Order: sequence, then C-alpha cells, then structure tokens
Amino acid sequence: MPDGHEPLRPEIGDLPRWRLDDLYAAPDDPAIDADVATARADAEAFATAHEGRLAELAPTALADAIETYERIEEAMGRIGSYIGLMHVTRLDQAEAGRRYQTVSEQLTEISSRLLFFVLEFNRLDDAALAAAYEAEPRLARYRPWIERQRAFRPHQLEDRLEKLLLEKSVSGRAAWVRLFDESWASARFTIDGEELTSDAVLSRLGDRDPERRRKAAAAFSEGLGQRIPMLTLIYNTVVKDKETEDRWRGFARPISSRNLSNQVEDEVVDALIKAVREAYPRISHRYYALKARLLGMEKLNYWDRNAAYPQDADAAIHWDRAREIVLDAFGRFMPEMAEIAGRFFTENWIDAPVAHGKAGGAFSHPTVPGAHPYVLMNYQGKARDVMTLAHELGHGVHQTLAAHQGLFLSETPLTLAETASVFGEMLTFRALLDAETDPTRRRLMLASKIEDIINTVVRQVAFASFEMKVHDARRSGELTPEDLGRMWFEVQTESLGPAFDFSEDYRNWWAYIPHFFHTPFYVYAYAFGECLVHALYAVHEQGDPDFVAKYRTLLATGGAKDHRELLAPFGLDAGDPAFWSRGLQLIEGYIDRLEAEVAAAGL
Repeated sequence: MPDGHEPLRPEIGDLPRWRLDDLYAAPDDPAIDADVATARADAEAFATAHEGRLAELAPTALADAIETYERIEEAMGRIGSYIGLMHVTRLDQAEAGRRYQTVSEQLTEISSRLLFFVLEFNRLDDAALAAAYEAEPRLARYRPWIERQRAFRPHQLEDRLEKLLLEKSVSGRAAWVRLFDESWASARFTIDGEELTSDAVLSRLGDRDPERRRKAAAAFSEGLGQRIPMLTLIYNTVVKDKETEDRWRGFARPISSRNLSNQVEDEVVDALIKAVREAYPRISHRYYALKARLLGMEKLNYWDRNAAYPQDADAAIHWDRAREIVLDAFGRFMPEMAEIAGRFFTENWIDAPVAHGKAGGAFSHPTVPGAHPYVLMNYQGKARDVMTLAHELGHGVHQTLAAHQGLFLSETPLTLAETASVFGEMLTFRALLDAETDPTRRRLMLASKIEDIINTVVRQVAFASFEMKVHDARRSGELTPEDLGRMWFEVQTESLGPAFDFSEDYRNWWAYIPHFFHTPFYVYAYAFGECLVHALYAVHEQGDPDFVAKYRTLLATGGAKDHRELLAPFGLDAGDPAFWSRGLQLIEGYIDRLEAEVAAAGL
C-alpha cells in the first residue's frame, strides 16, 4: 500500500492527489512562518492605528480600514487553508498534527488582536453609517458584509469576553473536534481479516450482495461500539460548549445562531423542516416500500437502505470516465462551467483516492480569492461517487466565479452554498438519464437518483431533527449513549418509515456524522439546496431564454446579496411556504415515474 493508500484498484484508474504548492511548498516551508510573522506585525499596526478610533473615521478612512482588514484576513486565510488541507490527508501523522495545532494557535492569537474591529464597527451609529455609505462608494460596496456582521449586534458580548471566547476556542471546542477527526482517521474495521477505513466499509453498504452489506454493517457497528464512550464524551462536550455560548449571547433556540449566520429567518427554516417531515410518507416511506418489494423482502434491514438492485451491473466507473461524464454535462449547460471544472483535473486540485490518514467524505474548500478551491474525495468507482464528483465540482465552479467579489463578499451563506453543487448533480443525472435508452438501466438510474435525493432532503432533515432533540436535552444534563441512541432511533424510524427493521446495533450510528461535531445544524442546508435546485431546474425546463445568464450571475454574486434578492430574477421566493411544497412535489414526480416504469415492466 504505497504512500498510505488503500490497495490499488486498476479498474478505477490512477487517482490524483492534490498539489498544495500553489499555497505553500511543504508543512515546514519557511514562507509559512514568515507570513505568520508578517500577519502578526500587520495586525499589530492595524490595531495601533484604529483601535478605539473607528467612530472618528471619515467615510474614506473607514473604507481604507476595511480594505486593509480584508487583506490581513486573506493572508491568514491562505495560511489556514494550507495547514487545514495538509492536515486532512495526514491525520495519522503526529508531526502534521503538531504543525496544524501550532499554526492554528498562532492565527487565533492574531485574530484576537484584530477582533476589536468588528466589535467597534457594530457599535457605529446607524444613521452615521447610512450617511457614510452615501458619501463613499467603496464603503457602500461592503454594505452586505457589514450588515451581516451587524446582524449579530443583539448577541454581541463585552469586548474582553469576546476576546476570551476566541482565544479559548483553539484549546476548547476546536481541540475536541480535532480529536474526533484524528480518531476517525485512525479507525479500522475488520471484515474477513481485511482492515478497512470507514469510507471503504460504508461503501460496501451499496453492494448488491446482501451478505457483504450485512458484514460491513456488523463491522462498522462493532467499531462504533468500541469508540462510543469517547465519541459520546466528545459530542456532549461540543454541544454543551455551544449551549453555554448561545446562552450568554441570548439565542433563544440552538438552531438560531446557525440561521443568523446563514442569513435566513428562523421561520423559513422551520417551514422547510415542517414541509419535509410532512412529506416523509409521500417520499421516503413510499419509495422504501417499493424498494423492499423489488428486492423481494418483507422488511429492509438498515444496511439495505443504499443497496444496489440485483439488476445493477455495479461495474466500477473509471476515473477518466467519471471526469468525462461530469465535464460533458457541465459543458452542455454552460461551456464556462466545464472550462472551470476541467482545471481541477489538469492542475491537480483534487485529492481523490481513499488513503490511510485521510479524512472521510468529500468537500470543496474555497481557500481564498487569491488562490483557488481544492476538492477532496474518497473515490471508489461507484455511480454515487460520480455524483459526488459533480457535486463538489459544482461547489468549485461557484467558488471560482464568486472569487472576484473578494474575501468578504465571495463567501456564500450555507442556504445558497449548496445550490451550485446540487445543480451540478442534477445536470449530470439528467444528461445520463436523457441518453439512456435501456428501460432497465433507466429504472436503476431513477431509483439511484431518488435515493440520492432522499439522502439529501429526508436524511438531512432527520439529522437536523436529531440535533434539535440532542441540543434541547443537553440543557438538562449530560447525555448517555442510551439517550443518544433513543433519539437517533426516533428520527430514523420517523423519517425512513415502516419498511425498515432497525436492530439494536444501529443505535450508535449517529456517532460517525461529522457535521454534528464540526458545524452544528449545517445539515438542513443540503435539504434547502436540493429543494431550491428542483425549483430552479423547473424554471430552466420551462424554457426561460435568459436562465443560463441569470444562473451565472447568481453564482458570481457570491455573498453580496441574500437569498431573496438572488432568487427574485427566477420568480422564486424561499420565504413563501408554498416554495417548499413545490420542490417536494417535483421529487415526488420522480417516484411517480419510477412506479410507472416498474408497473410497465410487470415487476
């Protein structure tokens, strides 16, 4: 197993590892320490010049200050991006972990010195700031970023407390999350004498062979059981940490701070979650009952949820073919998308193979506007892996197009951050479906897409429901593995429905979901994005001649507008309760189509 890889699999090709030297040459690159020192000096000079004086600055000087602050933040973002990306592929290397922690602490110290700026800015008088926007166009340009910061004013603490919370974060919650990450990276699960990473085991749950699925689930459950005391402690700690900070800041509900940072109202998120939960019987319950029948089973086991159908050839998809599929789909819709996505392959901005010491899952990290995004995957040649590639490259295209906005205005709130990724999946799926002439293959593709949608909408809303239960219950005291297992069973039973049998060993499966630890309440953004994309795609199919141009503008706007402004050109409003019903009805339409094709085939 060279370079820490899993056993080589020639049938999926030579998978790329990313090149991070566009950022820094190596973890011990002297340029990192030099740039840290420069950032520290710049932050000190900035604080000396401006701390306690923001209210006295003329509009032009205030705009100058924001631009300087943005430059310092971008320099630190470049350093932080490198050490973070380096660390996620070397989670089993102590020296990499030491370097990551050391530099993270240094960056936190510098951020602490700069913290005054946002705190003081948020105390500026509304009328004076409105007049400053009129007087200085450069300042007006930053207005969306300024208003996002000022939205937190009711929850802002005294300056010394804010500084304490920031400085303690690196040795508090962030340290616990690092423990979670590194413990998962080192975890191995044994099946028939073979030791596998978590991603390799979980991939087997999509196998056609029920015995392979059962063994994979048993091995994963056993491994989870061995780690559950530590994982329960970590989760209790990070949830309590959030509860403490939320209480001090005056957030009424655990989800409210996430909603505020996502620039979306509590009632909009509540409407989404309510609509999806009400649709469980019409979507997931209905589909899984059909799947059980097609598999010839009275009840599905939990490890059958993503099982491949017996007719599925389950042939491995070569990496070169996956690239071709995604780039062709992107190019047919908008040639510029394929051009941007193609650079990820030619420039080695993707880390694709499963490897020891590497984080599981997938992501696209935007780094900073002066560089470019990087994509991490754990590619194993499954059809779902191709969709994941389309998803992450959709993010990468979005991040690239928005980069011209600069650091503060390019970042998209989570509610819209999943738009381009899910749209990329949709383009890829529809291109494949439209080209497929074999009825059996078409049914399999429809079933696979429905399962992906359920995983994106139903499963993620169920995750959000689990988090709500956990965060509410944690206010009354520490939770036991039994408490967490009971809440997990409640949301899984509700969301997946009566077609499933859940055995006791499934109670611990909450413990491997990284979003619960990394970013509480992130998960509903996937459902938001999926339903939004279905509504967007419906506008596209209705033949809007300006759709592509409008869509590009949406991506290129980044975080310079909120979701209402960005969706208005498409005639869509996520604040309208009917919006979610419209998206869910389109999802139901896929199940209608699959049922019709199954009936036509006499199955």
